[in-house]
Amino acid sequence: MNDITRFNPFNELTRIDPFGDDFFKGFMLRPVFRGLESEPQIKLDVTEEDKAYTVKAELPGVKKTDIHVSIDGNLVSISAEVQQEKEEKKGKKIVRSERYYGKVFRSFSLDQDVDQGTAKAKYNDGVLEVTLPKKPGTAAKQITVS
Repeated sequence: MNDITRFNPFNELTRIDPFGDDFFKGFMLRPVFRGLESEPQIKLDVTEEDKAYTVKAELPGVKKTDIHVSIDGNLVSISAEVQQEKEEKKGKKIVRSERYYGKVFRSFSLDQDVDQGTAKAKYNDGVLEVTLPKKPGTAAKQITVS
């Protein structure tokens, strides 16, 4: 199965430093894009077997109660509430503090409909594993062109 990825052109901007390190050396400025992190995204692995799909999603630092999985036919959606806090101290003085609170969402479609009643999900060590059994009798049918 192909790797499913949603393209976000703004993620690439956070990695670009068009002027290099020496351009702003004489100024008391720093490049706007340096040091920025893009918002968290859900990275997925989707595998297919004869009777089921298996989805592994990376959701580090997320509580199990903040993860939501929904299935509608062959459309699968995974969302989670993410809270990240970073604090940098020198001695007892806080030098930098950053927080991110938000929601991450990923949705994709599969080749066959999923049996919602027998789907299972488990979360362990930052990885969500969802087993999605295929609905019987919904296999794609190929016809010959005359």
